[in-house]
Amino acid sequence: MRRIADARGAAALEALILGPDRTYRSLKGLEKTGSTSRVLNLAALSQRHEVNPEHLRRPLFEAPALAGAVILKHRLRPDERDGFDTGRFTVTKLIMPFERSDLSLGGRSFFVGERGWIESLDVLRGGLNDPGRDATVLEAIDELPSLDPFLLREHLRRRGFDVSPTHFEISPADVERMKRFVGGEIARLIDLAYHDAQGNDASRSRLVEALLASTPDERLEPLRMTLRLEGDSYKEGIFAWKGFLYYKWVLNSLWPSLRDVFSELPKVRIVGPVDSMQTHEIESVRERLRVKMERQVRQVTNLLQVYDRVFERLTVNGDAMAFREFLLDSPKLFLQLGEGCGAVSHIATYWRYQFPRSRQLAANAVQLLDILQGFELSLGNELQARQAA
Repeated sequence: MRRIADARGAAALEALILGPDRTYRSLKGLEKTGSTSRVLNLAALSQRHEVNPEHLRRPLFEAPALAGAVILKHRLRPDERDGFDTGRFTVTKLIMPFERSDLSLGGRSFFVGERGWIESLDVLRGGLNDPGRDATVLEAIDELPSLDPFLLREHLRRRGFDVSPTHFEISPADVERMKRFVGGEIARLIDLAYHDAQGNDASRSRLVEALLASTPDERLEPLRMTLRLEGDSYKEGIFAWKGFLYYKWVLNSLWPSLRDVFSELPKVRIVGPVDSMQTHEIESVRERLRVKMERQVRQVTNLLQVYDRVFERLTVNGDAMAFREFLLDSPKLFLQLGEGCGAVSHIATYWRYQFPRSRQLAANAVQLLDILQGFELSLGNELQARQAA
């Protein structure tokens, strides 16, 4: 069985959770950032919902010990790939903090899918019962390119897991960053539903906060009546609406970084020894990657335009029923949206880590080919691309 990674102290913690992508400087930093598309911070969620019976009744994992875990998407170092029987570039990492209320103390970890990972999971679970369900949940999470809440919720639901929606909240940090964007997106609907209210910035900001809150807010009652939603349909409809707003915000935020990748991709200079075969392969992968990235962005944009058209029917023509039915039937689109946004977000983030603005665009042949092949693999094969199209 592979020994579970165990680390203490700032330097060791950085080695424990970061890997080459350095998404976070330490476990301690997660106490502020919470969950993101790259990290699912169950430790923070368990503290936030420690007296919430719904959260406790429908947990993500059966073993109570795992309620304090931190799960993240991790890009493997070359020396870490030896632990897998198949070629992997990005994997799912589970970290069990020594103390969930103080993440600076560090924790133990393993990679899902590496040799001996079931035994490692069993140790962290405390040997409680059969690890079958918990292992299957982790395998389902490992199938995803990102951990954004809407993609994760829909994927687990389709796999038959009954998990409390409290595990799929937009992180407080992302909510703050989304507020202005969402306010602009739904301004017309706010004017339609709250036509008797003062349309000032303060009131609009309060309504945006209510919409992005983790639980339904009474301030949204006029919106609920406009959309003619009741009970569970209301909860599901609001969740779906937040999902589309979230993905529109993600894509909007990614545009500058994606433009940089497209611009810099052909400009990376190869330094050090390189033979003709390597040169040919690098150029071939560059071109395939450019084509796949363009196609991925186009597919995500097309899906979001479907939402835009239905939303326009609501705000321009007053067609509330069409928007209502679209929301209730739309979570299936989250799989495509989440996978698409997750893949290009990973590429944009890791590209800037590998090629900081302050340095020259240069890499040796082996390093560059490894980066490009990892990106290409994350975008799927040609058959998958054609099926998605």
